[in-house]
Amino acid sequence: MKIGFIGLGIMGSRMAGNLQKNGHSLIVFNRTRAKAEPLLGPCGAFSDSPAKLAEQVEILFTMLAHPDAVEEAALGTNGFLDHLKPNTLWVDCSSVNPSFSRKMAAEAARREVHFVDAPVTGSAPAAAEAKLIFWVGADPADLERIRSLLLCMGNKIVHTGGQGMGTSMKMVVNLLLGTGMAAFAEAMALGEGLGISRRVLFDSLLGTPPVAPFLASKREKIESGNYETEFPLRWMQKDMHLASVSAYESGVAMPLSNAAKELYRLAMREGYATEDFSAVYDYLTAIHESPAPAKV
Repeated sequence: MKIGFIGLGIMGSRMAGNLQKNGHSLIVFNRTRAKAEPLLGPCGAFSDSPAKLAEQVEILFTMLAHPDAVEEAALGTNGFLDHLKPNTLWVDCSSVNPSFSRKMAAEAARREVHFVDAPVTGSAPAAAEAKLIFWVGADPADLERIRSLLLCMGNKIVHTGGQGMGTSMKMVVNLLLGTGMAAFAEAMALGEGLGISRRVLFDSLLGTPPVAPFLASKREKIESGNYETEFPLRWMQKDMHLASVSAYESGVAMPLSNAAKELYRLAMREGYATEDFSAVYDYLTAIHESPAPAKV
């Protein structure tokens, strides 16, 4: 089985590495070749373009930052979609919006290429340990073709329905992560503003019903002030924006989520874009620690 992998960032590089650890040889492409170097060797070859890669593979995985990047790789200059053979299977693991996934599915179908949307939940450590959750939108037969490959990279597969439904579930999940982190940061800022120590707040809140379980994993980052990236804040803001686009398309109101989305955008403007998304806490507490403007 000839497998291609395009997109070797924080997540994609780890996912591709786990495919190799399970005995699969890959042909890879990344705009920055240096990021592909650790994967090259007996089980990995670099392709000069998505188009050249496409001509050599039966299954193609993409793990790219946003819809524009996916569309450019698929349909842009030297894009792969016109070079995939009929019955090739394209698995897009990128975090994109459902209407975009359906658009790509239609473009693939026009070329007799099978399309699966299979975004993941899990940050860099989960990707490294092959503990990702895959949310899959696909024809059941297409899912069976790739099930064993997905299980090289993750430990849970949820088939949520047809094309676009995996992406739909990913939107819901990341909306909860983004708003949950923002709400927790705001509550912590309030508690500290009222004079409660950070340690007491953490000890009292973590593990209780109001607090999402994932927030326990962010305690060390917040206490140390070291927001080494597991999931970049800018991509959380992007996912929340795509959720708002999806809400607009489906006639759903999301007042709380839109406010949280703009909070992340403000944090990006203050230099937190490439930090872990938990750095929204640092941004909020910095706001509260700033001196009040002088009265005039």
